[in-house]
Amino acid sequence: MVKIAVMVGSTRPGRRSRQVADWVLSRATSRGGADFEMLDLADYNLPLLDEPMPPSLGDYRHEHTKVWARTISRFDGFVFVTAEYNHSVPGVLKNALDFLYAEWNNKAVGFVSYGSAGGVRAVENLRLIAGELQMADVRAQVALPFATDFQDFSKFRPSQTAEDALEPLLDQLISWATALKTLRT
Repeated sequence: MVKIAVMVGSTRPGRRSRQVADWVLSRATSRGGADFEMLDLADYNLPLLDEPMPPSLGDYRHEHTKVWARTISRFDGFVFVTAEYNHSVPGVLKNALDFLYAEWNNKAVGFVSYGSAGGVRAVENLRLIAGELQMADVRAQVALPFATDFQDFSKFRPSQTAEDALEPLLDQLISWATALKTLRT
């Protein structure tokens, strides 16, 4: 069975990404089809990229990078739960992606985003980054506008539209993660 991480893509105080990631993990775990696990960037405390060599060489010098590499290596796919900051990706998520290269290759990724416009511009950026990291991004995504999916713009209350959008994302992610696993073995 494939192993998929639900990655909490923000570490900001008052972040909403943990609420959203908890919902994704709960729904994913109850449906089955893969082993799902929470991966919260707040638990890793990665500094700004400080490796002297390009990540594509895999010559990691710092222990925090080696721990991060071992963590990412365990997974076959990812659901990135991301906010949209200034029409793009939270810096902590971009930094976490930039630390590694081969550990991301030939793995599937899906996106659950939120923000004033549902976080879709962050996902546009993430799709470009995923392509460069040789990740396969699935077409289905969940976009959560503050106006419809957050009570008082802070407490996550998924709409029926959001509930309905998550299933196809998980279906596609499990299928792609399963298929891509054969490339890595």
